[in-house]
Amino acid sequence: MSSCSKTITQYKFDLMVSNIDIIQSIGRVHQQLLDDLKEKLSQSCNESLIKAIENRQQAMRKHHYIPTTDTRVKQAFQELKHLLSELYSSPLPRSLAVCSQQEYKFVRSIQQLLHCRTDIVIRRRDKSKVFYIGKAIDFERKAEEYMLKTEAYQEITNGRSPLSDILCAVQTSLENLVRRQILTSKQQNQIPPKLNQLELGHYHGLPAPHKPNTLLRPIIACINGPTTLVSKVLNALLPPIFLSVVRETTFINDIDVIRKLEKYVLDGLFQSTTKFIVIDVTDLYTMIPREGALRALLRFLEENSYDGKIGSLRIDSIMKLARLVLDNNCFVYNNKFYKQIRGGAMGSAFTQVLANIYMYCWEQDLIKYTTEHRGIYGRYIDDIFMATNQTAIEIQQQLKKMMNKDINIKINYEINTAVNFLDITITNENGQLKTLIYHKPTTEPYILPFTPDHPRHMHRNIPYAALMRAAHLCSNVNYFNS
Repeated sequence: MSSCSKTITQYKFDLMVSNIDIIQSIGRVHQQLLDDLKEKLSQSCNESLIKAIENRQQAMRKHHYIPTTDTRVKQAFQELKHLLSELYSSPLPRSLAVCSQQEYKFVRSIQQLLHCRTDIVIRRRDKSKVFYIGKAIDFERKAEEYMLKTEAYQEITNGRSPLSDILCAVQTSLENLVRRQILTSKQQNQIPPKLNQLELGHYHGLPAPHKPNTLLRPIIACINGPTTLVSKVLNALLPPIFLSVVRETTFINDIDVIRKLEKYVLDGLFQSTTKFIVIDVTDLYTMIPREGALRALLRFLEENSYDGKIGSLRIDSIMKLARLVLDNNCFVYNNKFYKQIRGGAMGSAFTQVLANIYMYCWEQDLIKYTTEHRGIYGRYIDDIFMATNQTAIEIQQQLKKMMNKDINIKINYEINTAVNFLDITITNENGQLKTLIYHKPTTEPYILPFTPDHPRHMHRNIPYAALMRAAHLCSNVNYFNS
């Protein structure tokens, strides 16, 4: 962006901030009226809420070491109880009471409809806060199709839940590590599964309307699974090291892509012949082979360890924990038990870093290719962006080699002078780089409502952050205006 364009953009920012301040002043007046109404929220004092306040008071004293003899603490909680009593004892204004009754009836009607219509399923959309309503039979059909296509799931035919076997395997492995004093005292407290919350993971598909035929993204909800805490420990240990190793070939966000492109232009490498390549890896998490992924993990650990350790854990201990997680990816779906035999569970904290390490080994030939031809290479999980001055035929030949390199990695690619990558439209107009914001067709507009009790700076930062992002991504002020 030129200095003139940036100056114009700054003026736009200043004008927008000024308008926001005026709107906020008006909003505060209305907010004060709402605050007055909030003091009359219910007709009777809720004893359970008062009890919850007392429990919270005890918890704060216990965990935050608040002295019980402090008069300020006693006074604060007494005032809080008094305030809640007033709020819950004052009747609602008639207008609010009528409105709340109407909304309650509306919500109840939806609940009753969904309860009666067992053929309808409501799910949150993938990568969105919007709900998707579809036919239950379609969800089941697509789930079965995905299982057959990937061959990543195997039904446990004995009809017995594998939960107890998994728990026994996890406890045995952890006891062995503790006995050998491999785990630190902190890790010993973090890893063991919580027996009072233990449950087997369950499958649910999140609809992805931005994909052809509204594919389902297979999520294994295993938040209380036996290996969940082990997975979280591995996820806390490995990603910082991985990111430090691959930083030059990894995109953190769309602004990172812009910076790489701008440097490419400043280095005099961007020409009218420059082409962009966008590559999408299909079903990355579920298609990577287990043994191949573990071998890639072992090589990565050996290359980046210090004295045979990553942090406080030795390489062999990390490998045992990784295998423990992968060997026990089991879940329930439609009253049947399944075991995942390929890839990692989408929903497990360890899966992403394992897939990234496997991809890091796979992509080395592409990195070498772009480096030799003075191009750009970067990956954002399963999305790859390249820029090079090679011909389309030469690029296709290299990509075909990559497609034959590993049958588990299936890619779709596009070679063009104008592509969409992440949230950017990138164009080569006769040797001139043009970038602007790309709005995905399925993106739903969303802003934080002004009425919730969020700090004012959060409301103010929504348009400010959007404008800042637009200024970073747009290469010309005219694109910014559009």
